[in-house]
Order: sequence, then C-alpha cells, then structure tokens
Amino acid sequence: MESRNNTSLPGFILFGLTDSEEIQRVHLMIFILIYLIIVLGNTGVILIICLDPQLHTPMYFFLSHLSFLDLCYSMVITPKTLENLMTSNKHISLLGCYSQMYFFIFLGATECFLLSSMAYDRYVAICNPLRYPVVMSMRLCCVLVTGSYMIGFTDSLVTLLCMQSLHFCNSNVIYHFFCDTPPILALSCTDIHDIEITIFILAGSTLIISLMTISVSYGSILSTILKIGSTSGKHKAFSTCASHLLGVTIFYSTTIFTYLKPSKSYYLGKDQVASIFYTMVIPMLNPLIYSLRNKEVKNAVIRVMQKREDSRQLK
Repeated sequence: MESRNNTSLPGFILFGLTDSEEIQRVHLMIFILIYLIIVLGNTGVILIICLDPQLHTPMYFFLSHLSFLDLCYSMVITPKTLENLMTSNKHISLLGCYSQMYFFIFLGATECFLLSSMAYDRYVAICNPLRYPVVMSMRLCCVLVTGSYMIGFTDSLVTLLCMQSLHFCNSNVIYHFFCDTPPILALSCTDIHDIEITIFILAGSTLIISLMTISVSYGSILSTILKIGSTSGKHKAFSTCASHLLGVTIFYSTTIFTYLKPSKSYYLGKDQVASIFYTMVIPMLNPLIYSLRNKEVKNAVIRVMQKREDSRQLK
C-alpha cells in the first residue's frame, strides 16, 4: 500500500455511528435534543452561580468550571456530528480533525483533575469543617483550577505532537463520529508502539493520579461519616458528596474502558457507545445531577427569579 504522511493527507472521512439513513435521522433528533439540554443546562448553571452571591463558595466555583468544560465539550464534538448526520459530506480536514482531537483531550484531562479538586473540597468540608473557610481559600481554588487547565494543556499538546509522526495508508475513513486517538491510531499503517506507550502513560497517569486523589478523599469521607452518631447527620453528610460521586463514577468508568487499552483492540460498536456517554450523555447529566438534586441551587434560582421580578415591578 502507498503510505501517506499527515502533511499530504487531504483529510479524513468520519464514518459516524451507522450508514443507515433511517437510523441516522433518529440519531439526529436525539443528538439535537441532547445538545440543547447541554447548552441550556450548563449555561444556566454558570449564570445562576454568577448571579447569586450565596453560591460564591469553593464548591460552586468548581461546579461552574465543570459546567464550562461540559459546554466546551459539546461545542467541540456535537456540531460536527450533527452536520455529518444532516449531510452526506462526512469529510473533515486534517487541521479540523487534529484540532478537535486536541481540544477534546485538553478538556478531558482538565475535567479529570477538576473532579479531583472537587473531591478534595468535599473531603475538607466533611472531615475538617471548622478549618474549611481557611483551607479552601479562593487563592487555593484558583491554583487548583489553573493547575487542572495547565495539565490538560500539556497532555493534549504532547499527544498531538506524537500524532504528528503518524503515517496512513490508502484508507482515510475514521470509524467513529469524531476524531479520537484510538480510531486514528488504528487507522495508521506504521509502527505505533512508541506512540501508544506515550499516550498510554499520559492517559494512565492522568486517570490514575486523579482517581487515586478521589479515592483517598472519599475513603476519608466515608470513615468520617461512619463515625457520626445520628442517622440524620450521616444522611446530611453523605448528601453533600453523593452528586459528585455519581458524576465521577459515570465519567471514569466510560473513560477507562475506552483509553486504557491498545488501539488495535478498538471495537466499532462498544467504543462508540462509551464515547457517546462521556462526550454527550455526561455533559447533559451533570447539570441535572449537581443542580436538580441540590436545594441550594433550587433556592438560588428562586432568588434570582425573585430579583428579576422585583426589578420589573420597580420599573
């Protein structure tokens, strides 16, 4: 086969989820609905947190950045997916493909460490409540968030530099609905052993370090909760971290399934389903998980709406 490097490759064809037009129409309607929920839900969370002073706390500071990341996720992946479902042109340029992959990895790695920061915040709130205002200062919160973004930037940059050395054979069809590393590596006809090891170390260290931080935090939280005498006290303490624990479980289970394995074991059906979860379903569920089950957010919505109503009456 004729080998082509990424400088002469005109682009890729995104195969998508299926080649059936009827199923594509169903997917289109579902994904449009999901996209609207993602945009409205996460934008709403960010606005409520910004507008209500009572939510200007470390927990909601992290939550606003989580919503921002989920909103960016949807803008990186979903519009191109919808375009491919609506038209017969499934082509994506080399620059567009690598840009999509870069921002996806950047956002994913950043979210891993942001979830770790949120777990540490819950650990301090439950295990050291008297020291919480001192420990979780705004300076520390900014350092944790900035560090998360910097690690995400570094991970994505190193991955992209590794992918630049790939060579491709005659086929340029990516059997996926977006440009992700496993299907692109599976498409390459050159030796990708060193690249796979580098990406595996990057992805593995990101997932393991962040997951260990979360595990240690929740191990301490569980130990503290079990020492609480009253049932109502245990329930109240657990309810403060239940939403975050649920979001973490969904995010990490699908991410680990996809990335901590060789690219040659990439399987079209199962990997695409897992990818739908962490690119669309999780960004859609996060506002529901963190907001609808949260009395403080509900009360904040009522306060913001009341302020708007009062301002209208004054006019």
